[in-house]
Amino acid sequence: MLRESLGAELIAPEKHFRWRGGRITRLEGFTDAVFAFAVTLLVVSLEVPRTFAELLAVMKGFVAFGICFTMLTWVWYHHYLFSRRYGLQTPYVIGLNLLLLFVVLFYVYPLKFLFTLLVGGVGGGRIMPQAAVETMILPTQTAALMLIFCAGYTAVFVIFGLLYQHAWTARAALQLDAFETVRTAQGRAQHFGFAAVGVLAALAAVLLPTQFAGLSGLLFFLNALVGTLVGWRYGKQARAVQPTQSVAAASVPTSASSAQGPE
Repeated sequence: MLRESLGAELIAPEKHFRWRGGRITRLEGFTDAVFAFAVTLLVVSLEVPRTFAELLAVMKGFVAFGICFTMLTWVWYHHYLFSRRYGLQTPYVIGLNLLLLFVVLFYVYPLKFLFTLLVGGVGGGRIMPQAAVETMILPTQTAALMLIFCAGYTAVFVIFGLLYQHAWTARAALQLDAFETVRTAQGRAQHFGFAAVGVLAALAAVLLPTQFAGLSGLLFFLNALVGTLVGWRYGKQARAVQPTQSVAAASVPTSASSAQGPE
């Protein structure tokens, strides 16, 4: 694994937050493999171009692939950060981790379909002919597509919220200091806030007239507002209890399985 081969001395932990996860565990290794497989699924349906015209057609799907890849790596990074911060390997955490992987794999194709449709349909058919867009989905199916996307999006961030809730509950066993406790509460609030945006978008997709159901996706821009408000609220608390010295040198270089929290 790249992270392990770099060495602990090259992986700088967060300032003021002691990383309790050490070497990559079997759970993290399995998670990395599943995310790699999910990225592979984004391109596995593409055939090798046989002509330059076919190559150009494939290249037109690069934007949609880039968006999907970015979203998957965003989820992966959130998982990586949680694992490094807490190193929890309890049955509850393992169960939530497996549920997260199930959701990620199940929603790869809906994710690819949605953004291929959005990128192809935007711009008056410059990327995809209008006839092809109309063949992909009927106007009456737009709300259902948005509900599928919102369900997967919400599930992912509810799982992360539950993971941070578990870490916060286990703060005594993990020996979280005041600053780390505030940051853990911030992570919980942020992820549940993102999940709430997904629920709001799903409701909008149902309540809006059929022809405007796709506009419910614009509500995901509220994530920026959620992140700002949560950061402002907990940022004040974190600065009030911020340690005077960095805890980078105090990071635990042992296996993540050594940090066990209560059920």
